[in-house]
Amino acid sequence: MPKPTPGTEPAADPPAARPRVQQIGVASGHGRVYQAGRDLTVHETVLPATALRPVTEVDAPPATVNVPGHQQVFVGRDDELAALRTALSASRPVVVAAVHGLGGIGKSTLAARYAAAHAGVFNPVWWITADTPTGIRAGLAALAAALQPELAAALPLEALAERATAWLAGHEGWLLVLDDVTRPSDVTPLLARTLTGRVLITSRLGQGWHPLGAQVQRLDVLAEAEALDLLTRIAGPSAPWTPEEGATELVEELGGLPLAIEQAGAYLRQNRLTPRAYLDLLTAYPAEMLDQPAESGDARRTVARVWRLTLDRLADVPPAVDLLRVLAWYAPESVPRDVLDGLAEPPRLQRALGALAAYNMITLDGPGIVVHRLVQAIARTPDPADPHRQAPDIEAARTLAIALLDRAHPAEPDAPESWARWRALLPHIDAAFDRTSPETDTVEAQRLLRATGFFLNGQGAVDRSLTYLKRCLAAALRLHEADHPVVLNARAGLAYAYWTAEDLRQAIPLFERTLADRERSAGADHPGTLASRNNLAAAYRSAGDPGRAIPLHERTLAGRERVLGPDHPDTLASRNNLAGAYRSAGDSSRAIPLFERTMADYERVLGPDHPGTLASRNNLAYVYQFVDAGRAVPLYERTLAEQERVLGSDHPDTLATRNNLAGAYQQAGDPGRVISLYERTLADRERVLGSDHPATLISRNNLAFAYRSTGHADRAIPLYERALADCERLLGADHPTTVIVRDNLTWATAQATPEPGPPATE
Repeated sequence: MPKPTPGTEPAADPPAARPRVQQIGVASGHGRVYQAGRDLTVHETVLPATALRPVTEVDAPPATVNVPGHQQVFVGRDDELAALRTALSASRPVVVAAVHGLGGIGKSTLAARYAAAHAGVFNPVWWITADTPTGIRAGLAALAAALQPELAAALPLEALAERATAWLAGHEGWLLVLDDVTRPSDVTPLLARTLTGRVLITSRLGQGWHPLGAQVQRLDVLAEAEALDLLTRIAGPSAPWTPEEGATELVEELGGLPLAIEQAGAYLRQNRLTPRAYLDLLTAYPAEMLDQPAESGDARRTVARVWRLTLDRLADVPPAVDLLRVLAWYAPESVPRDVLDGLAEPPRLQRALGALAAYNMITLDGPGIVVHRLVQAIARTPDPADPHRQAPDIEAARTLAIALLDRAHPAEPDAPESWARWRALLPHIDAAFDRTSPETDTVEAQRLLRATGFFLNGQGAVDRSLTYLKRCLAAALRLHEADHPVVLNARAGLAYAYWTAEDLRQAIPLFERTLADRERSAGADHPGTLASRNNLAAAYRSAGDPGRAIPLHERTLAGRERVLGPDHPDTLASRNNLAGAYRSAGDSSRAIPLFERTMADYERVLGPDHPGTLASRNNLAYVYQFVDAGRAVPLYERTLAEQERVLGSDHPDTLATRNNLAGAYQQAGDPGRVISLYERTLADRERVLGSDHPATLISRNNLAFAYRSTGHADRAIPLYERALADCERLLGADHPTTVIVRDNLTWATAQATPEPGPPATE
C-alpha cells in the first residue's frame, strides 16, 4: 500500500536553544488548561505567554498525520474497510470503533490502511501505540508537540498529554487511532473527555468495549485467494515457483493468518525457497519456523512472540493456558464443549473459556470451541525459553486431551443414535492420534483406538478402521502381557476388521491365534473363547469353506447352550449363524428349520420387536427367497414395516431389508416396484451412511442392475461406471464386490444376452 503522507511539522529548536521550564499547575476540565500571566525565563530563554493560549484557539497544522506504514503490501479487506467507514461516519459527537482479533490477524494493518486513506478527511490523523497507559500518555504528548512544536521541550510529558486531551475535547474533525489496547480501562479516562471526533481502537481483547459506546468489529483470517495474493506479492514477482508448488497448501496450513503469511513470504523471498519447501520445514520444525523472521524482519513480530504476550496476560486466569494446551491437540474445527467436562470446576472452566475467547485465542460458536491451527501448533510445541510451552506441561496436556476424548465418546459405536456424536468427535480423535507417537499411547488411548476402529468399521471406512485397530493392538501388546484379555480383544478386533474388509488371508490366522490363546489362557468354555470360535467359523464360511465352518459353528452352539443356556442371546446368535452356514453350503433342508426355530426363540425370549428378532426374520425371508419367493415377499414386507416402526426408516437394518425386498420383487417378476424401491434405498443410504459406505455401493450396483434388467442400459451404464470407480477406490480392484460390479458393467455395455447374477443381498 502507498505510504501515508507525513504531516508537515516545524523543525525543533536545536538542543542548545530549547527552553527548560518549571512544571505548571494543571487545571481540570476543558478549555483553558494552562494559564500564565508572564513570560517564563530559564537560562535567559523566553517562552512567550501566547504559546500557552487556550487550546480552543490552537488549530492543527495542515495535514497533521502520524500513521505508520505497517505493511507495504495490503490485500483484500474491502468489506472490513467498508464496515469501518460505516461505523466511523455516524453523526454522534464522538464515535468509537473497536477492531479486535487474534494477534497477527492484521488489526493494525487494517487501521493504518483506513487512517492513511482518510488523511484528507480528518485532521489531525494521529496514531498512538496504546498497549500501556504510559504509551498512551507518550502518544498524546507527541500530538501536543505536533500541534505546537514550541511546547515540545517546554512542558513535561504529563502536561503535554493533558494539553492534547484538552485539545481533542475542544475540536472536531480529528481521527485518533489507539493501537493494541490491552484493556478498556486504559482508555476510558481519555474517551470520557473526548466529546467530539473519531476514535479507532485495535485490541486482541474482544470484550468490554460496548460500555464505551464502541461499534465492535471482529477481524477474521484472509480468504484463500487473498492469502495467496499476499504470499505471492511479499515473496516477490520473480519468485521461483508457481501456485501449484505448494502455495495453496501453505496458506491453508498457515490458516490465512496475515502475520504468518508475511513471515513465510519474507522467508521465501530471502532464501529463494518454494512454498512446499517452507511447508516441509514448518511441519518438521514448527517452533523454529514460527519464531524465525527473515533477516530483514522484525524479530519481535513473529507469530510465536506475538502470542506469547497474550499468554502472559492469560496466566492470571487459571486454567486458561492449561486449557489451551489441551485444545492444541484437537482439530482446528469445532470441539464440543462437553468434551472438557471435568477438566476443572464449572465456574473456573467457564471463566477460562471466556478469557481465551475474549483474547481471541479461541472462538466460542455456541456448543463448540474453535482454535486457529497455528495457535494449536505453537501451544503444543515445546520451547524451553517460553514458560507457557514447557515440555512436561505439553506432554501432560496431550495425555489429558486423549483421556477426555476416551471419556466423551459414545459407548455403542454401532448404535445409529450415537453416530452424530461420533462424527463430531472423529476429527479431533484423528488429529490427536496423528500428532502423537504410538509409543506414548496410554491405557485410555488404547481404549479410544479400539472404540474408534469399530465405529469406522461400521461406517465402511475399512482402511481407517484397520489403521486404528493395528495401533490398538500395538498399544495393548506394549501395555500388557501377551495373554492379557485386553491383548486378545485387540487382536480379535483387528481380525474382525480384516474379515469385514474380506481380507481373509489376514483375518483367519489372527482369528486362529486368538482362539488358541483364549483356549490356553481361559479354557475351552470361557465366553470369550466361545466368541472367538464363533468368529473363526464365520471367517471359514466367508472363505467358502463350509467343511470347516459348520463343525465349528456346531461346536460353538453346543458350548453356548451348555455354558450360557439355550435362551441366551449369544446362543441365539450361534443358532442363527449355524443356519446361515447351512444356507451357504446349499443345505436349505437344514437351514430353513433352524432359521424358523431361531426366529421363534427370538420372539419368545426377546420379544417380537427386538432388533435381533427382526434381523432373524429378515434372514429367514432371505433363505425363503431362493426356494420360495412367494413366502419371502410377505415376510420381507412384514419385517420392513416393523423395522420402520421400531428402528426408524433410516436404521441400517431397515435399509438392508428394503434392499432385500427390492431383490425379492425382482425375482418375483414385479419390476414396477423394484426400481422405485432401489432408488429410495440408494438415496437414503447416501444421506444416512454416506456415498462411500459399502452398503451404498451395493445399492448403486443393484439399481443399475434393475435399470439393465428393464432394458434401460442408458441409465444402467453410467451408474455402473460410478459404482465401479467407487469400489476400486474404496475396496480395491480385487474385492469381490468390485469384481461383481465390473462384470455387470461389461454385460451392460455389451448388451449381452445372458443375465448377470442376482443382485447383492444382505
